[in-house]
Amino acid sequence: MNFTRRDTLMLAAAASALSLCGVATANAAEGDVIAVDKLMAPAGDYVDHVQGSETAPVTVIEYASPTCPHCADFANDVLPGFIESYVDTGKVKLIVRPFVRNVLDAAVFMLAEAAGPTNYHNVLSTFFKTQTTWASSQTPRDAILDIAKQLGFTQETFDAALTNQDLFTRMEAVRDQALNDFGLVGTPTFYVNGTTLSGDKTLEQLAAAIDPLVPADFVASAPAPAPDAMAPADAMAPAADAMAPADAMAPATDAMAPAAQ
Repeated sequence: MNFTRRDTLMLAAAASALSLCGVATANAAEGDVIAVDKLMAPAGDYVDHVQGSETAPVTVIEYASPTCPHCADFANDVLPGFIESYVDTGKVKLIVRPFVRNVLDAAVFMLAEAAGPTNYHNVLSTFFKTQTTWASSQTPRDAILDIAKQLGFTQETFDAALTNQDLFTRMEAVRDQALNDFGLVGTPTFYVNGTTLSGDKTLEQLAAAIDPLVPADFVASAPAPAPDAMAPADAMAPAADAMAPADAMAPATDAMAPAAQ
């Protein structure tokens, strides 16, 4: 599914390359450990957007795709409580890292990047909440633009965000590194101080992996107040009966979306 506007043709052309992306031959299994120093050095000079304290005893990296239904479930249902319990209290440093399975994933991450560090995570959150609306649209570019305008974008800033070829190239490098070096097979995939956790995870499952890594004498800080949303939640809610196209999203019954489409 490609954009058709002239100002995004280079992203559309890149979509064919994404569809040919293969899965690494050595796949990571649940519980496999990846060296933390390698995980913390994303390829292509990509700069992570970090949430939480730099001195947190636990680092959690999530590879996520905006068109992945399981990533949306996690972002919508689990992540808010996870941030309150672990990130805001200083226990966890959280990194949500892009895994672009298709051109729509790339577009959402490009818009988040263009929104700036203060609004980056709010943009991602909004697109996860509205996933079934824009991902299933027959005119996805227009659907994404409508949501972007509610987040403060204009036609001009939207077009500029989607022609950031340098960012696109860096995200491709991050994806290839995850496949070839870390053995990622689907999204979401989490790395907890280097330990692989694949597929849907509840707050309780994440807690079981994280709590033993937090020192017994750790003093949690008070949770930070939640930032104000840039758009009303009701206005951004997805249609309950919308279905994402099969060629863009994995079946909802799978534990996680495949890494390559």
